[in-house]
Amino acid sequence: MALQNRPEAYLLPGKHIHLIGIGGVSMRPLGLVLRGMGMEVTGSDMNSSVSTDELIAKGITVHIGHREENIQGADCIIRTAAARNDNPEIAAARAQGIPVFERAQAWGVIMREYKNAICIAGTHGKTTTTSMTTHIFMEAQADPTVMIGGSLPLLNAGHRVGQGETIIMESCEYCNSFLNFYPTVAVINNIEADHLDFFKDLADVQRSFRRFACLVPQTGFVIANGDDPNTVETLKDLDYLSFGLDRKHDFYADKISSDYSSFDIWAKGKLYCHVDLAVNGKHNVYNALAAAASAYVMGIEGCHVSNGLATFTGAGRRMEYKGEFKGAKIYDDYAHHPSELHSLIEAVKLRGFKRIVLAFQPHTYSRTKALFQDFVHELKKADVLLLAEIYAAREQNTYGISSADLAREIPNAQYFETLPQVTEHLKTIAQEGDLILTVGAGDIFKAGEALLK
Repeated sequence: MALQNRPEAYLLPGKHIHLIGIGGVSMRPLGLVLRGMGMEVTGSDMNSSVSTDELIAKGITVHIGHREENIQGADCIIRTAAARNDNPEIAAARAQGIPVFERAQAWGVIMREYKNAICIAGTHGKTTTTSMTTHIFMEAQADPTVMIGGSLPLLNAGHRVGQGETIIMESCEYCNSFLNFYPTVAVINNIEADHLDFFKDLADVQRSFRRFACLVPQTGFVIANGDDPNTVETLKDLDYLSFGLDRKHDFYADKISSDYSSFDIWAKGKLYCHVDLAVNGKHNVYNALAAAASAYVMGIEGCHVSNGLATFTGAGRRMEYKGEFKGAKIYDDYAHHPSELHSLIEAVKLRGFKRIVLAFQPHTYSRTKALFQDFVHELKKADVLLLAEIYAAREQNTYGISSADLAREIPNAQYFETLPQVTEHLKTIAQEGDLILTVGAGDIFKAGEALLK
């Protein structure tokens, strides 16, 4: 590919870069990182949000709504995966000969500037594992650059620009984004059928993850969940370090407490460190093992793993405590896949609440349709279930599906067309000792926040 067709020819100090969908979880930090590297950054988004407000406050011009005049003066365009070719700004750029690059391509260029690139992937647990890894590397004073698909209280943001040799990057498989990266350490938490609006089936997802693992050079490391059958199958005949709960793995947890918050981590047959987590649940043992394994291969001492993980209280929207209403504790979580719901509900059952009141908003029509029976199976486990309408995200409802369809399959479930209706119902049913959980990758968190107001 000629250099003028590659993003590295444009991601240089003094160039004007325009970001389409700049308010997105990966786009907003990209804009801030590029500006920190000396570029002029502008952007656009469909709606104003906390993210766009933050960018504007930091001096970046953000246009609300997509119009061709927004790209005036830009040397290149970077677009979010959700921006289609019929977007007026993309169409205008093509007509004017301004190159258009994917978000992941830009992160790939940034990544190549670092000696160590830890790329954390998997269908579930990416944000938490990336956050835990960040805590460890910050504790070890490695001064990392970080990109997380959520907010981390330690950073007061979802990203950080460091001066060290390491970048820690949450790496998403959607649209094969992570295949644009240059990992020296590739972490795979687990592999399941998801993003079926892009992938054909589980086998297609597995092919993508295998290609991701193959990006790692001979001098690097692939670290993968040896207890996850899909991951093991995906990586068969590849060389990787495994983690899990079985002693046969390169990294394993031992002496695990009943709520899964306290355990020892063994690395290559030796005790590496003891961990006391402020978060619980079996899934977080796996997340901590993945983070610890990344630290181990980077030569970080076990004491930094212990201390770093001890200060981790969760990432934003990952079992995030929001407040109390009528003696009920309100938490918010990003879970939007049946396996994530399973892990979440199993973990909160260990906390001893009188009732689990779950307000769930499915994310995308395609996922709800493809995994319908799995959603029914997991959602039945709540004591009280409120279903908000499906959050469309990037989709149109060509699937003819609604949350009302889920409600019909689940005894005592109630369907609500709008979030204010969810809030109103929570207000009438909340009791002392309840756990009220707002769950989903859309804007369901607003229902809990409105309740607290």
